[in-house]
Amino acid sequence: MKKFLLLLHEDAGQMSKLSPKEMEKLVEAHMEWASKLGESGHMLAGDGLQETGIQIKGKECIIKDGPYMESKEMIGGYYLLQADDMDTVVAIAKECPCHLWGGTTEIRPIATYEE
Repeated sequence: MKKFLLLLHEDAGQMSKLSPKEMEKLVEAHMEWASKLGESGHMLAGDGLQETGIQIKGKECIIKDGPYMESKEMIGGYYLLQADDMDTVVAIAKECPCHLWGGTTEIRPIATYEE
């Protein structure tokens, strides 16, 4: 099976407007979906990401703290999936709970290197 990284892009402004109850529903939806992916054998790993982080840029290794104000979008989490092909992962990604709150999923195939 091939591996794919599913990145969850979320609108930071939209996420900050969620009520505690809505945030709880979002977390529950992700937990249920992750459980379903695990049972189907597609999920290898996945986690939510904190809003803040560190960015290291260029040859000079300039360090910037996050969140990054130039971006309205943040990567809120990821799922590492396995499937036979991209079409299967696209079908899986369409069911991601992040879409219910205006989020976007990005699918990136994991590169394989022949020795």
